[in-house]
Amino acid sequence: MRRIVVLLLVGAAALGSTAAAVQGRGGRPAVRLRVLRLVDRTRSVRFENGTSGPRVLVTYVRYPTRGRRPFPLVVFAHGFALTPQTYARLLATWARAGYVVAAPAFPGERRGAPGGPSQADLVNEPADLSFVVSRLTARTSPLRGLVDPTRIALAGHSDGAEAALAASYDPRYRDPRVDAALVFSGAAFPGFGRAPRGSPPLLAVQGTADPINRPAVTAAYYRLMRRPKFLLWLMGASHLPPYAAVDRWSGVVDRATTAFLGHYLRGEPLAPLLAAGVPGVARIGADP
Repeated sequence: MRRIVVLLLVGAAALGSTAAAVQGRGGRPAVRLRVLRLVDRTRSVRFENGTSGPRVLVTYVRYPTRGRRPFPLVVFAHGFALTPQTYARLLATWARAGYVVAAPAFPGERRGAPGGPSQADLVNEPADLSFVVSRLTARTSPLRGLVDPTRIALAGHSDGAEAALAASYDPRYRDPRVDAALVFSGAAFPGFGRAPRGSPPLLAVQGTADPINRPAVTAAYYRLMRRPKFLLWLMGASHLPPYAAVDRWSGVVDRATTAFLGHYLRGEPLAPLLAAGVPGVARIGADP
Protein backbone atom coordinates (compact mmCIF):
# COMPACT_ATOMS: atom_id res chain seq x y z
CA MET A 1 0.00 0.00 0.00
CA ARG A 2 1.17 3.52 -0.77
CA ARG A 3 1.42 5.93 2.12
CA ILE A 4 1.44 9.67 2.57
CA VAL A 5 2.32 11.87 5.47
CA VAL A 6 -0.82 13.68 6.52
CA LEU A 7 -0.13 16.71 8.65
CA LEU A 8 -3.50 17.03 10.33
CA LEU A 9 -3.81 17.54 14.05
CA VAL A 10 -7.07 17.82 15.91
CA GLY A 11 -6.39 19.20 19.38
CA ALA A 12 -3.31 18.67 21.50
CA ALA A 13 -2.34 17.30 24.93
CA ALA A 14 0.81 17.25 27.00
CA LEU A 15 2.87 14.05 26.88
CA GLY A 16 2.83 13.00 30.48
CA SER A 17 0.57 11.97 33.32
CA THR A 18 -2.09 14.61 32.79
CA ALA A 19 -5.86 14.83 32.86
CA ALA A 20 -8.42 17.20 31.42
CA ALA A 21 -12.20 17.33 31.19
CA VAL A 22 -14.37 17.79 28.11
CA GLN A 23 -17.49 19.70 29.02
CA GLY A 24 -20.90 18.18 28.50
CA ARG A 25 -24.31 19.80 28.62
CA GLY A 26 -24.89 22.21 31.46
CA GLY A 27 -21.15 22.72 31.90
CA ARG A 28 -20.67 19.28 33.47
CA PRO A 29 -17.72 17.20 32.29
CA ALA A 30 -18.91 14.35 30.07
CA VAL A 31 -15.51 12.91 29.17
CA ARG A 32 -12.21 13.03 30.98
CA LEU A 33 -8.89 12.79 29.18
CA ARG A 34 -5.90 11.23 30.90
CA VAL A 35 -2.48 10.82 29.29
CA LEU A 36 -0.46 7.82 30.49
CA ARG A 37 3.14 6.93 29.79
CA LEU A 38 3.21 3.15 29.40
CA VAL A 39 6.64 1.56 28.93
CA ASP A 40 7.25 -1.95 27.60
CA ARG A 41 10.85 -2.67 28.56
CA THR A 42 10.70 -6.22 27.20
CA ARG A 43 10.72 -4.93 23.61
CA SER A 44 12.59 -2.11 21.88
CA VAL A 45 12.22 0.38 19.04
CA ARG A 46 14.92 1.52 16.65
CA PHE A 47 14.47 5.05 15.37
CA GLU A 48 15.38 6.51 11.99
CA ASN A 49 18.12 8.65 13.59
CA GLY A 50 19.97 5.49 14.65
CA THR A 51 19.03 5.56 18.34
CA SER A 52 16.96 2.91 20.12
CA GLY A 53 15.22 2.31 23.42
CA PRO A 54 12.29 0.61 25.16
CA ARG A 55 8.87 0.96 23.62
CA VAL A 56 7.32 4.03 25.25
CA LEU A 57 3.62 4.26 24.48
CA VAL A 58 2.19 7.64 25.41
CA THR A 59 -1.48 6.69 25.63
CA TYR A 60 -4.42 9.10 25.48
CA VAL A 61 -7.30 7.70 27.51
CA ARG A 62 -10.79 9.16 27.32
CA TYR A 63 -13.52 7.88 29.62
CA PRO A 64 -17.02 8.88 30.71
CA THR A 65 -17.43 10.84 33.92
CA ARG A 66 -20.92 9.41 34.38
CA GLY A 67 -22.46 6.00 33.93
CA ARG A 68 -22.19 2.56 35.44
CA ARG A 69 -18.65 1.29 35.85
CA PRO A 70 -16.74 -0.67 34.68
CA PHE A 71 -16.90 0.39 31.03
CA PRO A 72 -15.92 -1.64 27.96
CA LEU A 73 -12.46 -0.85 26.59
CA VAL A 74 -11.67 0.30 23.04
CA VAL A 75 -7.99 0.55 22.06
CA PHE A 76 -7.40 2.67 18.95
CA ALA A 77 -4.36 2.62 16.63
CA HIS A 78 -3.42 5.75 14.67
CA GLY A 79 -2.11 5.94 11.11
CA PHE A 80 1.36 6.61 9.71
CA ALA A 81 2.93 9.95 10.68
CA LEU A 82 -0.13 10.91 12.73
CA THR A 83 -0.90 10.95 16.45
CA PRO A 84 -3.89 9.84 18.54
CA GLN A 85 -5.01 13.46 18.79
CA THR A 86 -5.70 13.51 15.06
CA TYR A 87 -8.80 11.45 15.85
CA ALA A 88 -9.82 13.30 19.03
CA ARG A 89 -13.37 14.03 17.89
CA LEU A 90 -14.21 10.40 17.04
CA LEU A 91 -12.53 9.02 20.17
CA ALA A 92 -14.47 11.46 22.36
CA THR A 93 -17.69 10.35 20.63
CA TRP A 94 -17.06 6.76 21.73
CA ALA A 95 -16.17 7.84 25.25
CA ARG A 96 -19.39 9.84 25.54
CA ALA A 97 -21.24 6.70 24.45
CA GLY A 98 -19.90 4.85 27.48
CA TYR A 99 -16.50 3.40 26.61
CA VAL A 100 -12.97 3.79 27.92
CA VAL A 101 -11.04 4.70 24.76
CA ALA A 102 -7.25 4.30 24.88
CA ALA A 103 -5.12 5.49 21.96
CA PRO A 104 -1.35 4.92 22.17
CA ALA A 105 1.17 6.90 20.13
CA PHE A 106 3.33 4.29 18.43
CA PRO A 107 7.01 5.05 19.12
CA GLY A 108 8.28 4.36 15.61
CA GLU A 109 5.42 5.54 13.38
CA ARG A 110 4.08 8.57 15.21
CA ARG A 111 4.53 12.09 13.95
CA GLY A 112 7.64 13.49 15.64
CA ALA A 113 9.43 10.16 16.10
CA PRO A 114 13.23 10.70 16.34
CA GLY A 115 14.55 10.89 12.80
CA GLY A 116 11.02 10.77 11.40
CA PRO A 117 8.31 8.09 11.37
CA SER A 118 9.20 4.67 9.98
CA GLN A 119 6.84 2.05 8.60
CA ALA A 120 9.43 -0.60 9.41
CA ASP A 121 8.06 -0.55 12.97
CA LEU A 122 4.51 -1.44 11.91
CA VAL A 123 5.10 -5.15 12.47
CA ASN A 124 5.63 -4.43 16.19
CA GLU A 125 2.36 -2.56 16.67
CA PRO A 126 -0.04 -5.51 17.18
CA ALA A 127 2.00 -6.38 20.28
CA ASP A 128 1.82 -2.72 21.34
CA LEU A 129 -1.97 -2.93 21.28
CA SER A 130 -1.91 -6.12 23.35
CA PHE A 131 0.48 -4.47 25.80
CA VAL A 132 -1.89 -1.53 26.28
CA VAL A 133 -4.79 -3.93 26.85
CA SER A 134 -2.73 -5.81 29.45
CA ARG A 135 -1.67 -2.66 31.29
CA LEU A 136 -5.15 -1.18 31.42
CA THR A 137 -6.86 -4.39 32.53
CA ALA A 138 -4.26 -5.46 35.11
CA ARG A 139 -4.88 -5.30 38.85
CA THR A 140 -2.23 -2.59 38.99
CA SER A 141 -3.85 -0.59 36.19
CA PRO A 142 -3.94 3.19 36.64
CA LEU A 143 -7.57 2.86 35.50
CA ARG A 144 -8.51 0.16 37.99
CA GLY A 145 -12.27 0.04 38.44
CA LEU A 146 -12.96 1.88 35.17
CA VAL A 147 -12.24 -0.89 32.65
CA ASP A 148 -14.16 -4.12 32.17
CA PRO A 149 -11.50 -6.69 31.18
CA THR A 150 -14.14 -8.98 29.65
CA ARG A 151 -15.35 -6.48 27.00
CA ILE A 152 -12.56 -5.31 24.67
CA ALA A 153 -12.49 -3.94 21.13
CA LEU A 154 -9.61 -2.91 18.88
CA ALA A 155 -9.90 -0.19 16.25
CA GLY A 156 -7.52 1.58 13.92
CA HIS A 157 -7.01 3.69 10.82
CA SER A 158 -4.65 3.09 7.88
CA ASP A 159 -1.42 1.55 9.24
CA GLY A 160 -3.12 1.42 12.62
CA ALA A 161 -5.97 -0.49 11.01
CA GLU A 162 -3.46 -3.05 9.78
CA ALA A 163 -2.15 -3.43 13.33
CA ALA A 164 -5.67 -3.76 14.76
CA LEU A 165 -6.62 -6.31 12.09
CA ALA A 166 -3.51 -8.38 12.81
CA ALA A 167 -4.07 -8.34 16.58
CA SER A 168 -7.70 -9.36 16.08
CA TYR A 169 -7.52 -11.95 13.28
CA ASP A 170 -4.00 -12.91 12.20
CA PRO A 171 -2.89 -16.14 13.96
CA ARG A 172 0.68 -14.79 14.04
CA TYR A 173 -0.36 -11.81 16.20
CA ARG A 174 -3.88 -12.52 17.41
CA ASP A 175 -4.93 -11.51 20.92
CA PRO A 176 -7.76 -13.83 22.07
CA ARG A 177 -9.10 -11.19 24.46
CA VAL A 178 -10.47 -9.10 21.57
CA ASP A 179 -14.28 -9.22 21.34
CA ALA A 180 -14.79 -6.91 18.33
CA ALA A 181 -12.71 -5.00 15.79
CA LEU A 182 -13.17 -1.84 13.71
CA VAL A 183 -10.86 -1.44 10.69
CA PHE A 184 -10.84 1.94 8.91
CA SER A 185 -9.14 2.11 5.50
CA GLY A 186 -6.92 -0.82 6.42
CA ALA A 187 -5.40 -3.98 5.03
CA ALA A 188 -4.07 -7.35 6.13
CA PHE A 189 -0.38 -8.05 6.67
CA PRO A 190 1.35 -9.99 3.88
CA GLY A 191 0.82 -13.72 4.27
CA PHE A 192 -2.55 -13.40 6.01
CA GLY A 193 -4.99 -16.18 5.14
CA ARG A 194 -8.58 -16.80 6.13
CA ALA A 195 -9.52 -15.60 9.59
CA PRO A 196 -9.59 -18.48 12.10
CA ARG A 197 -12.78 -19.86 13.57
CA GLY A 198 -13.94 -18.01 16.63
CA SER A 199 -12.68 -14.66 15.32
CA PRO A 200 -14.39 -11.54 16.70
CA PRO A 201 -17.04 -9.58 14.79
CA LEU A 202 -15.70 -7.06 12.26
CA LEU A 203 -16.80 -3.63 11.10
CA ALA A 204 -14.73 -2.51 8.10
CA VAL A 205 -15.09 1.09 6.90
CA GLN A 206 -13.74 2.26 3.53
CA GLY A 207 -13.98 5.40 1.40
CA THR A 208 -14.68 4.69 -2.26
CA ALA A 209 -12.35 7.54 -3.37
CA ASP A 210 -9.47 6.66 -1.04
CA PRO A 211 -6.19 7.08 -2.98
CA ILE A 212 -4.02 5.60 -0.22
CA ASN A 213 -5.87 2.44 0.76
CA ARG A 214 -7.84 1.55 -2.33
CA PRO A 215 -11.31 -0.02 -2.02
CA ALA A 216 -10.13 -3.27 -3.63
CA VAL A 217 -7.73 -3.81 -0.72
CA THR A 218 -10.54 -3.66 1.83
CA ALA A 219 -12.77 -5.86 -0.33
CA ALA A 220 -9.98 -8.45 -0.52
CA TYR A 221 -9.40 -8.85 3.22
CA TYR A 222 -13.13 -8.62 3.94
CA ARG A 223 -13.70 -11.74 1.85
CA LEU A 224 -11.29 -13.62 4.11
CA MET A 225 -13.23 -12.79 7.27
CA ARG A 226 -15.83 -14.92 8.98
CA ARG A 227 -19.26 -13.74 10.01
CA PRO A 228 -20.45 -11.70 11.72
CA LYS A 229 -18.95 -9.00 9.53
CA PHE A 230 -20.05 -5.64 8.18
CA LEU A 231 -18.61 -3.34 5.52
CA LEU A 232 -19.53 0.36 5.53
CA TRP A 233 -18.76 2.05 2.21
CA LEU A 234 -18.37 5.84 2.38
CA MET A 235 -19.37 7.07 -1.07
CA GLY A 236 -16.78 9.50 -2.46
CA ALA A 237 -14.79 9.67 0.78
CA SER A 238 -11.00 9.92 0.86
CA HIS A 239 -8.50 8.43 3.32
CA LEU A 240 -8.53 10.46 6.54
CA PRO A 241 -11.28 13.13 6.78
CA PRO A 242 -14.25 10.90 7.76
CA TYR A 243 -12.37 9.85 10.93
CA ALA A 244 -10.70 13.16 11.81
CA ALA A 245 -12.95 16.00 10.70
CA VAL A 246 -16.59 16.97 10.60
CA ASP A 247 -17.85 16.30 7.08
CA ARG A 248 -20.71 14.62 5.24
CA TRP A 249 -19.49 11.15 6.28
CA SER A 250 -18.43 11.69 9.91
CA GLY A 251 -21.95 11.45 11.32
CA VAL A 252 -22.47 8.11 9.58
CA VAL A 253 -19.15 6.85 10.97
CA ASP A 254 -20.15 7.99 14.46
CA ARG A 255 -23.51 6.24 14.34
CA ALA A 256 -22.34 3.02 12.72
CA THR A 257 -19.30 2.51 14.94
CA THR A 258 -21.22 3.32 18.12
CA ALA A 259 -24.00 0.93 17.11
CA PHE A 260 -21.47 -1.82 16.32
CA LEU A 261 -19.74 -1.39 19.69
CA GLY A 262 -23.09 -1.22 21.44
CA HIS A 263 -24.29 -4.51 19.97
CA TYR A 264 -21.13 -6.55 20.45
CA LEU A 265 -19.89 -5.10 23.76
CA ARG A 266 -23.19 -4.21 25.42
CA GLY A 267 -25.79 -6.48 23.85
CA GLU A 268 -27.76 -3.59 22.36
CA PRO A 269 -29.96 -4.04 19.25
CA LEU A 270 -28.26 -4.55 15.90
CA ALA A 271 -30.88 -2.57 13.96
CA PRO A 272 -29.14 0.84 14.21
CA LEU A 273 -26.04 -0.60 12.55
CA LEU A 274 -28.04 -2.20 9.73
CA ALA A 275 -29.75 1.17 9.18
CA ALA A 276 -26.51 3.15 9.09
CA GLY A 277 -26.54 3.69 5.34
CA VAL A 278 -27.54 7.08 3.93
CA PRO A 279 -28.46 7.39 0.22
CA GLY A 280 -25.65 9.07 -1.68
CA VAL A 281 -23.42 9.13 1.41
CA ALA A 282 -22.88 5.58 2.70
CA ARG A 283 -24.11 2.04 2.22
CA ILE A 284 -23.56 -0.95 4.44
CA GLY A 285 -23.13 -4.60 3.61
CA ALA A 286 -23.91 -7.08 6.35
CA ASP A 287 -23.28 -10.75 7.02
CA PRO A 288 -24.43 -11.01 10.67
